[in-house]
Amino acid sequence: MALSGITLAMDAAAGNGTIAVFRDATLLTDADVVMRSEHEERFFPAVLAALARAGTALSAVRQLVVGAGPGSFTALRVVGAMAKGVAQGRGIAMYGVPSLALVAPGESWARESRAETSRWLVTLDALRAERYAALVTRTARGAVQAV
Repeated sequence: MALSGITLAMDAAAGNGTIAVFRDATLLTDADVVMRSEHEERFFPAVLAALARAGTALSAVRQLVVGAGPGSFTALRVVGAMAKGVAQGRGIAMYGVPSLALVAPGESWARESRAETSRWLVTLDALRAERYAALVTRTARGAVQAV
């Protein structure tokens, strides 16, 4: 999947929501969102704030990348429903990807040499003393894939 233009990436597998805005392959901004609130919906306002920090708007987004789990069912459902509404309302592509593949390309990958393929074991707390786990690879060209 080669993404160009403005890409909005969102996930909530770990309970908190995460947002990233990219222009082509360059990260413009990212944010973490506490999802639980009895009095307000926090995720969509955080998406709009992240887009504003990136100097762009929802109308400029060309595609969405959304975490598809495993993880917190309720939080994934909230983010997935919001993303689907935006994608359908704007007529843009939406890509569901394994959430563990979205966790992997963090700061440690940015510091690492991109000259060779790397492999990572990514885990998330699954509660009840269990963990979700996936082996994730990143190619020298930057493609990320859960194995």
